[in-house]
Amino acid sequence: MTQHDPQQDIWKQQVGEAAAKLVEDNMIVGLGTGSTANQFILALGRRVQQGLRIAGAVSSSQASHDLATSMGIPVADLDTYPELDIYIDGADEIDPQLQLIKGAGGALLREKIVASSARRFVVIADTSKLVQRLGLLFPVPVEVVPFAITPVRKRLEALGAVVTTRQRAGQTFITENQNLILDCAFPDGIADPVTLNAHLHAIVGVVETGLFLQMAKQAVIGGADGVHIIQPA
Repeated sequence: MTQHDPQQDIWKQQVGEAAAKLVEDNMIVGLGTGSTANQFILALGRRVQQGLRIAGAVSSSQASHDLATSMGIPVADLDTYPELDIYIDGADEIDPQLQLIKGAGGALLREKIVASSARRFVVIADTSKLVQRLGLLFPVPVEVVPFAITPVRKRLEALGAVVTTRQRAGQTFITENQNLILDCAFPDGIADPVTLNAHLHAIVGVVETGLFLQMAKQAVIGGADGVHIIQPA
């Protein structure tokens, strides 16, 4: 894990504000989860308060729902808005093809559902999240049905993963979907994310993975030299 740099908070705020400018009147907006997504939600809320009229929003977690509601953003669900114009969220790692590892906050399943419901997924991050190969800094979170946790763990280990059951505050972490997360570290990184993701999804009991592949259309990246838009390599 990388150490926290106070400068990153400024970069997150800058990319959140830049991403909020991508939202236009009458759009239906997907709201991500996490510290960078929070900056986007705050910036979007300020735009709404200044007169931006979005049709509605769908959040990927209760925390994002609560923050958006507090900012005056009209939040509904995917039953109301099954198709979104844009989804904006952060990531834990971003490679040159805009393949992502997401889910350090534990909302990966709902994040992927909302992202897949959007016509355009924009990932926002600071430069510390840019990597040449996925898996060197962050493990891949795998959401698992509790009943299957032990056989799934054995199959993940057979794929070369160092597997840890996610804990939070000394307790086993339970997702908003009442599942568990197995964090899968790959010491040498992930040479072929597409193949690995296919292997993970073939394991019965796996609900979803934190590999977001061929999903992000562009990245808004903040750093010491300002905010830049990156397209897939």
